[in-house]
Amino acid sequence: MTTAAESTAASEQITQRSGSNLALAFVVLPPEKRTAMTALYAFCREVDDVADEETVPQAERRERLSAWREDVRRACDGGQPQFVVNRELQPFIVKYRLPFDLFDELIRGVEMDLDQTRYPDTESVDRYCYRVASVVGLLSIEIFGYSDPQCRVYAEALGKALQWTNILRDIGNDAGRGRVYVSEAELREFGVTPEEILALKDSDRFRRLAAAVGKRARDYFIKARNCLPAGDRRSMVAAELMGTVYWRLLRKIEENGYAVLTKDPIRLSRFQKISLILRAWLRVKTGIPFASYG
Repeated sequence: MTTAAESTAASEQITQRSGSNLALAFVVLPPEKRTAMTALYAFCREVDDVADEETVPQAERRERLSAWREDVRRACDGGQPQFVVNRELQPFIVKYRLPFDLFDELIRGVEMDLDQTRYPDTESVDRYCYRVASVVGLLSIEIFGYSDPQCRVYAEALGKALQWTNILRDIGNDAGRGRVYVSEAELREFGVTPEEILALKDSDRFRRLAAAVGKRARDYFIKARNCLPAGDRRSMVAAELMGTVYWRLLRKIEENGYAVLTKDPIRLSRFQKISLILRAWLRVKTGIPFASYG
């Protein structure tokens, strides 16, 4: 087994290549925690990419995800994982006691994308959000460190806030892949058909639907803000930065009138992201309370 001090070159390369908003938040972490989060992010990126590789037959993707599940199980059980990303992650699994059950739940989440392109009700979409986003938050806070168990409620709520914002932003992009993450029940409620979504057909009905999805994300942001224990605010600075970035993205979507039925999602500019990171860093250094969302 490798040690935490050894290279995480493969994970760093994957993380840098992704250009993810999530990875930007790592800059405010101490070096060792930053390295641990880079390794965790690389794992998440790899399994997500397996599920999304639509040029590969579904059965083969399922086999690959099964292989990732068994390999990370080996990493958690003190064995010898075969995948380089899991070898780089293993020292941090040990150090921060990251449980296999959460990695398994994350893989179950990305497997949902192999089985489903529609969801019958909002609860099933919310379960998807828990698996692909809240679980990442629950793993991350073990690395960040916390004293109050209420942080787990915070991580679950913030993960759902981020994922519902992603769902809203990517409605048009996902439609291009035949996916509709807004539930069939909610589509019926607002009189919007899946075919309209897939055809990128905008309407007042759709804008009201999109506003409802935005409100759900907003409600989770508010819950996260209210759940974060005061004593753990400083250790959650990277998570709070992510909340701030995605809150600003949600606000931008709202300001644009929920014009999300496009193949090019609404994004924050690089300048906006850097500004948010600098503000976060200054708040950490000066001890100013950080939460600026919800």
